[in-house]
Amino acid sequence: MFETLRRALSFADAPFVGQVAEDGGWSLDVDAALELMRKAIAGAQPVLLLGTAFSFVHLLDHLADRGRRFELPAGSCAMETGGYKGRSRALPKAALHALISERFGIQPDRIICEYGMSELSSQAYDRVIPPPRTALGIPDFTQSAARVFRFPPWARVQIISPETGAEAGAGETGLIRVFDLANAYSVLAVQTEDLGIRRGDGFELAGRAALAEPRGCSLMAV
Repeated sequence: MFETLRRALSFADAPFVGQVAEDGGWSLDVDAALELMRKAIAGAQPVLLLGTAFSFVHLLDHLADRGRRFELPAGSCAMETGGYKGRSRALPKAALHALISERFGIQPDRIICEYGMSELSSQAYDRVIPPPRTALGIPDFTQSAARVFRFPPWARVQIISPETGAEAGAGETGLIRVFDLANAYSVLAVQTEDLGIRRGDGFELAGRAALAEPRGCSLMAV
């Protein structure tokens, strides 16, 4: 996925700083990541940081332990994906993004999330939906903004009640089921153990179902 993005945006320099840990899973080469950021700052070159949530936590904790932070060049962005998979402490989405802003100098509106899996050919990306307005027409700041994911037009999401097996109503939480027409020669639909909340034609990611097995392509390298 990242290689496709690199080609589409014609990035000449797109280093990969993952490495295989002793347990066969992915880990982060922290020193290599920090060196690349230092070079970007020296060259005033905006950076696009792409990584799993647990890799971001490892990098952020490393910086916090050493009392360090970076001010990446203007225009820098971050994309996080993949969840935590039990490989780091888990943070609420807002807390993770606040730390990314604090430690890397990336503005909150330049952080996006991706939702996908090996079993699907398509991915969903999110955008921030501001809080609803009151009767006076002003934002209701008692409610927080939601990050709502949407798939491309050829994929559809259902939010399924685990109690009834029927679709959950607007604002209700259920299991995420994805129909992906790009899954040629594969399964048409994937029933996940991820929890989502129906938000119009999109969904808000609400975590994993209780006792669900950690899964994902970001877990194992081989």
